[in-house]
Amino acid sequence: IEGKTKDTIKARLDLERMGIRRGLWMNRDSDKARRDLAFFSMKPNDKKEFLKFVSSVKFPDGYASNIARCVNVDGGKFTGLKSHDCHVFMQRLLPVGIRHLLPEDVVKPIMLLSRFFSQLTAKTLRRTDMFQLRHDIVQVLCKFEMIFPPAFFTSMMHVMVHLPEEALLAGPVNYRWMYPIERLLGELKKSVRNRAKPEGSIIEAWVQYESLTFCGMYLKDVETAFNRPQRNNDGGMRKEKLSVFAQSARPFGDPGRGESFSRNDMEVAHWFVLNNCDEIMAYLDEHEEMMKREHPSHLVAQKQRELFPQWFLES
Repeated sequence: IEGKTKDTIKARLDLERMGIRRGLWMNRDSDKARRDLAFFSMKPNDKKEFLKFVSSVKFPDGYASNIARCVNVDGGKFTGLKSHDCHVFMQRLLPVGIRHLLPEDVVKPIMLLSRFFSQLTAKTLRRTDMFQLRHDIVQVLCKFEMIFPPAFFTSMMHVMVHLPEEALLAGPVNYRWMYPIERLLGELKKSVRNRAKPEGSIIEAWVQYESLTFCGMYLKDVETAFNRPQRNNDGGMRKEKLSVFAQSARPFGDPGRGESFSRNDMEVAHWFVLNNCDEIMAYLDEHEEMMKREHPSHLVAQKQRELFPQWFLES
């Protein structure tokens, strides 16, 4: 991200003045000082590969925005990332994308930091986990101090030490973070028509919204926010003999592009159908009891998956 790096010329000169981290000092072999690429930085080819990976990731609907729109592969940078995009990027994309692009000593602390935030923002928190996170984040920051220059450690880096304590006092982060407020403020900002009087525009738009919401509760034959089908509605449930096929579905992607499945893929799909069909649960339980009598406990699940389809066909 342009302008966000802490590995600047001034940071390198500070290391020289302090007499530490000799590998990050300015290179003065020629008449001009040159800043060599740090061991924790990506090479241009690695950076391009990482950006291609980020631009190719597809998230479940509603999980995150389209982060690919913020990736400039040719320019080698991100632009227009929202706060929630950074949240998803740090927790889900960064630890996966850098595993084979940076040294192991750099990757491991970053992965620990991603896991720290994943556990901290979980829907359910345990006090024992928060006590452990409070201990772990100190070690993560110590590892970062062995990697990055001192200019990297701003006050925002130190704030992480206090986040587990805050979660212990105030509860899960999901009920306190600002993402819902930011979305609401964005909607209010869009409702401004007269920029000379933004407050009045917001009030008028909010009154209209409240009125339409109230009336929509009593309109039965009109599509409103209360009876509108979901964005990805596939058509609801169908009347089928087997419950596993009752859910309607619609294809996506290029219809002219055929896909061939291997035998292993077909077996996985076959087992998924059998294992999720309520009508044959009694047969699954019966076969599981047979496997428990014939095989050790640690092989029961594997043997049932291998032998049940043929046994069910012959039953």
